[in-house]
Parts: sequence; C-alpha cells; structure tokens
Amino acid sequence: MMKLEGALFPWRFRLVVGLLGVMVAAIAWRIIDLQVVDRDFLKGQGDARSVRHIPIPAHRGLITDRNGEPLAVSTPVTTLWANAKEMQLAKEKWPALAAALGQDPKALAERLEAQANKEFIYLVRGLTPEQGQAVLDLKVPGVYGIEEFRRFYPAGEVTAHMVGFTDIDDHGREGVELAYDEWLAGVPGKRQVIKDRRGRLIKDVQVTKNAKAGKPLALSIDLRLQYLANRELRNAIIENGAKAGSLVIMDVKTGEILAMVNQPTYNPNNRRNLQPAMMRNRAMIDVFEPGSTMKAISMSAAIETGRWKPSDSVEVYPGTLQIGKYTIKDVSKTEGPVLDMTGILINSSNVGMSKVAFDIGGETIFRLAQKLGLGQDTGLGFPGERVGNLPNYREWRKAETATLSYGYGISVTAIQLVHAFSALANNGRLAPLTLIKTDKAPQTTQVLPETVAKTMQGMLQQVIEAPRGVFRAQVPAYHVGGKSGTARKTSVGTKGYAENSYRSLFAGFGPMNDPRYAIVVVIDEPTKAGYFGGLVSAPVFSRVMSGTLRLMNVTPDNLPPVQQVNATPVVPLKANGGRG
Repeated sequence: MMKLEGALFPWRFRLVVGLLGVMVAAIAWRIIDLQVVDRDFLKGQGDARSVRHIPIPAHRGLITDRNGEPLAVSTPVTTLWANAKEMQLAKEKWPALAAALGQDPKALAERLEAQANKEFIYLVRGLTPEQGQAVLDLKVPGVYGIEEFRRFYPAGEVTAHMVGFTDIDDHGREGVELAYDEWLAGVPGKRQVIKDRRGRLIKDVQVTKNAKAGKPLALSIDLRLQYLANRELRNAIIENGAKAGSLVIMDVKTGEILAMVNQPTYNPNNRRNLQPAMMRNRAMIDVFEPGSTMKAISMSAAIETGRWKPSDSVEVYPGTLQIGKYTIKDVSKTEGPVLDMTGILINSSNVGMSKVAFDIGGETIFRLAQKLGLGQDTGLGFPGERVGNLPNYREWRKAETATLSYGYGISVTAIQLVHAFSALANNGRLAPLTLIKTDKAPQTTQVLPETVAKTMQGMLQQVIEAPRGVFRAQVPAYHVGGKSGTARKTSVGTKGYAENSYRSLFAGFGPMNDPRYAIVVVIDEPTKAGYFGGLVSAPVFSRVMSGTLRLMNVTPDNLPPVQQVNATPVVPLKANGGRG
C-alpha cells in the first residue's frame, strides 16, 4: 500500500499550505486596505479613467476706436475634431460627414485612413455654431465639437494695418493684436466632466475654474477719420497710378494718432489670397528721404539761432550751386535772384536753403531734427516699426550739410514726420505719440522756442496761401500751413537713385488760429499726372484736412466777410375803401 507524498514529506506540505495562507492573507489585507483604509487610491484611478478637465475658452478683449465703435470682436465658433480610431468602426457614415463638412469624400476618407491610429485630429475649425451643430446632429461615432472664439473685424481693410489680426488659435499675429496680446488675451477656465472609455461625455460635473475674459482696449483712432483718410488715399493712388501710399492724422495737443491708413491693404476677415506686401504698415515700416518737407525743420533751426529772421534774404541766382563735384539745383524757377526766408520755403529753393545751412552748420539742424524725433524710436512699441536714420558726422562738410537741409541723406517714417510737424503746430511742444485713447493731458516737452514755432506757423501758412504757394493744399473756410516735398527713390541693389521713381509728400497742420491736427501724406511712385508733392499729395491733404476739421466741429477761421445788403424799405399799402 502506497503512502501519500505529504505524509512522506510533512514539512514540505506544511510549507506550501503556509505560503498559500500567507498569500490569501496578503490579498485579503490589500482588499481591506483599498476598500476601507486607502479608498482614495481606487477612487483616483477610477477618476483618471473617467473624470476629465476640458478647457473653457476665454473671450478675447474687445478693441474699439476712441468713440466706442468696435474694431475687433470675438464671436463664438465650433471646432470639430475626431477620434480616428473610433471612426474606423463607422465608415459607412463618412460620405454623409464629408457632405456636411463640404469636403471631398475621397480626400476625407484617405485622411482618416492615413491617421487611423490617432485619437485626436481636427476635422474643421471655425464653423458657426449652427453649422457645427448640424454636423454633430448626424451622430457620427468619433466626431466631437469644441466651443472656441474667432476674431472678427467690422471695419475690415480700413483698420487692418493698425489693428492687425489673430491666428487660428486666437493669438495676436500683427498690429495692435500682437503688440497688446497679453492685455487682450483672456485666461481659459476648466470644466470637470465624466467621459466613458471612448471619450464620450457622460456627465458635466462642475466648473473648477472660471474663464477670465481679456481686457478691452480703446484705441486713439477715430473711425470716421479712418474711413475718410482711407477713401481719399485709395482714390489718389488710383488717380495717379501710384504703387502705394500712407496717410497719418495726429492730434498735436495729445499725441494721439487719429487715423493711420496704407494702400494697398487687405481684408483681415479673409486672408486666403493675402500677399505679404499688402500687410506692410508702411506708415511705420517704410523709411524714405523726406525731401523738401525737411526744409521746414532746417528753417526752424536757422531762426532758432537768432542769426536769421523771416525778412532776411539770400541770393539764389542762377539756381545752381557747385560744391566740389556736386551741383545743387533748384527744381523750379524762383521768383527772382534773391529770396527772403519765406520765399525759400514757398519756392522750395535748394540753393537758398543750402546757403542758410552753411551759415548755421549741419550740427544745428541735426540737433533739432533729433529733438523732433527724426531717426528716433517713437515709443509706440508697434511690431516691426523702424526708426530710420539720422546721420551725425564728426565733421560736417558742405555736401552733408546741404543735403540734410533739404531732406536727403536722412531717412524717416511717415509717423516720425507727422510727429515732427506736430511740434511746429503745437507752439514748439512735443507730445509723446500714442495709439491708445488718453483722457488726460500728456506731459509735453518744449523742443523749440514758442516764438520760433509761431514764426514758422506764419511762414508755412504763406507756403500755401501766397500767390506762388501750394494752392492745391488750401482748405476752404480754414487757414492751414504746410510744406510739400518730392524725393527721388534710391535704387534697389545698387548705389544712387532710380530713374523716374519718386515719392510725393505733403506735411501740414491746421487751423492756424489754434493748430490742432497734423497730417502727412506719402504717395509712392505716382506715374500719371506728375510726381511733385504739391501736385499729387497736396490735394489729398486738402480733402482730408477739410473733412477732419468739419467732423471734429472746428470753427472756420477763414470765412469771407459778411456783405451788407441795403434793402429798399417796404411802403405799406393804404386801405382803399375795403376794396381789394
């Protein structure tokens, strides 16, 4: 009779039974520990597989003009995404989904097949809530929606260069949207939800963190003036067959930019066929030689020295001046062989301005130009803004002095030029530039004596109103002042200037009884009706300044006198016995 193996080896049997008992006890203790002592562990593991936190999109801050007109608003949109793995189980519904999305069924099927192992892919972004719901109502397995916000620009191309735009993720990419992105961007919130293993929403539990909307931003621009400036600049570009142009309107008292437009422009709401050249904010990015507009600054420097008065004269005959191998020429024939200081500005005499500059020195003009902000950072913080170039020489030779005095050898932007002229208009005080609406008077800097600035105001008024002045810049019912300029464009890739390639300029301000608004017009490469600033840009200045003064309710200061009319006294008819 055979004996049981356990009986033959009792110690081994007891060992196995003991080990089994220990294992059972450990498992029992672990069950008790998880279910009673450490309950949070299982709860956490379960929640990790069912509880989710989904973001709550934040509303981006509203951008308005100075009067509260919306320039950039955020509208709710629906983004559709898909779990491509899950969608493989319902291929028969792909054609209906493609039709609802407006996509090619074959292309959609190929895309879903190629990404079959992915659990998250975008189907389409930026649908209206109605369009998104129509797709979701098809109940295609694996298709889900996310609520987002998309930026919309009511003024479209009129404010595109200043306001800029955001990308598909609602981050600023150009203009004010980029410069003030942190201010405008909100802080997303969080919502706790329960989903099943396939990612389907089972229950919306609670909001764990509220979304914080971005802060609003009121710009300094006046949308009425922006539309006016855009219309007149566009018409001028077409009429003159020009390549491009810029126009800036500034409040000289507060430093606020009231309008800033460029052509060509683009529609920020539809950027499918956008060309990079259209995105250039030329008023801040394009640098150019200011030409004869610089003579107003050079003349101010001369009068500030006390060595020159408006009545002083300079001989300009025969209209040329030889400096070494360079010849300075007056473009147009002057009134006579001798011009006073105002006459130099009216006739835009390069010879006369150069002789005055030789007397005061190039350093004197340089210092004033620097104080007026030419070649300096404007402090606006606008993306891509350029500072231009204001050269300073250890030794100011005649050639450099002369060219600086009439606007060559220096490069500026339209925004810098309007800023410099604002100081002449504001009695020599320079207000810091701003793109943001301000409700309090800024801290201004006296960069030019008040007497000099007022003298220049009178001289620049004569530049427009004198018999040989720039009559096309005159504004009906108002006295205004300004200076035209014409600058040859440098050739690209080679030294020197391009043939028949010019910029037409005009810078001015008004009304003269209390100057408030400064305007600069830049027309790039006009080809049809000539290229002189007084011919091309001056009429644009006239129309924009006229509209600005009327829209801002500025009282006219140049109305014709009221004529007295002697009316013949009316003799009353006598009653005639009651007969008619």
